[in-house]
Parts: sequence; C-alpha cells; structure tokens
Amino acid sequence: MMVQLIDFLHAFEIENQDVDNYTMADFIGYLNAKLDTEKIQIRKIEGAENEQIQGIRQESNSDISILITLMFRYAKNYIKKALQGSTIQTADEFVYLITLMTHESLTKTELINKQVMEITSGVEVIKRLLAQKMITEFADKQDKRSVRVAITNKGKEELGKVLPKMAMVSKIVVGNLSQAEINTLAYLLKKLDYYHNDIFINKKNIALEDILGQSDDLK
Repeated sequence: MMVQLIDFLHAFEIENQDVDNYTMADFIGYLNAKLDTEKIQIRKIEGAENEQIQGIRQESNSDISILITLMFRYAKNYIKKALQGSTIQTADEFVYLITLMTHESLTKTELINKQVMEITSGVEVIKRLLAQKMITEFADKQDKRSVRVAITNKGKEELGKVLPKMAMVSKIVVGNLSQAEINTLAYLLKKLDYYHNDIFINKKNIALEDILGQSDDLK
C-alpha cells in the first residue's frame, strides 16, 4: 500500500508540476478521482456518439457543467417537497432567510450578491418576503442610498418549521457518497465557488474568452 501511495504521489507531482502550490486536500481529491475502489453505476444521458460533440466534451469538461445542472434540479425537487405547506414558497426564499439569520442586517444588494442572483430576480424574492412579513426593511444609517433588510420574528418562526425537513434534504442530496467523498466534494465546490464568485462580483461583464484566458493563467 505504501508503495502504491508513493507511486500516486509521484504521478500527482508530475501532473501538477506547473502548479506553484498545492495542498493535501488537492492530493486527496486526486486520489479519489484515480482510485477505482468500487464499480459505480452511471446512467447514460446522451445517445449515439457524435464526433463533433465528443470533441467539445473532451476539450471543455462539459460533463461537469451538465452534472452540476442536474444536481441542482434534483435538489430543487427535494426542496420543493420540504417546503410543502410552508409560508416559505421557494428555495430562493429559504436561502435568503437562512442568510439573514446569520446577519443582524444586510443591504438588499449585499443579500442578493451573496446568493449569486441578478438584481431584478433578487428584488422579486425580497418583495415576496416583505409581503409575507418574514423580513423588514429600513434605511441604512451610513448610506442613505441603500436600504437594509433583516429577518423578523415571523421569518424566524417559519424558518424553524422547515429546518428539520431541509436537514433531510441535505442528507438525501449527498446520496450514496461516503463521508470521505462528501468531504472531498465539499472542498472542491468551495474552491470553485471562491473562484467563480470573484468573477460574478467583480468581472461580470467580461467576455467568455477573457474569463477563459484568466483561468488558463491560474493553471
């Protein structure tokens, strides 16, 4: 086993020789991707092979984008079940409330940006929560141009009612992953979120070609 581990470490260092710094978590993620400890079952989404599509998939890692989109849809379906009968109607309303639970207050823009939403869509979520009296709004004392929002007692009560169901959703979403796989996935998703959030907040209007060029520079 030790010899095999050393071989993996050697291969990892060769594949990452252009990377200035890598961590133990990076190596663990590499091992999880390489080790075939069990034969996993996968479903086939695409039809017959197409050379043009196959080339795009290999070059752009499009499978990852597709699978992340599918996971979002699975989670959204479970969340819909968890919110049945609740005043909280959507996943967006839930995450806005859970975010406000951890802050005394936020400006509307801060709250919307934390959820990586467009301003118009975020404002609609805030309007619904205000109409249901689950949040309250008030002027920012430091910046008269900004309006702050905070969760109300009603919002906290409604949130408390759905939290047990949402905890069940969290367990269902990770499905058949082992705890080690869950930890690795969480690490990788946090790493991706940190990278993409900077683009969303600070470089929202730059072209895809420029984003890709910056990504290549980081490798």
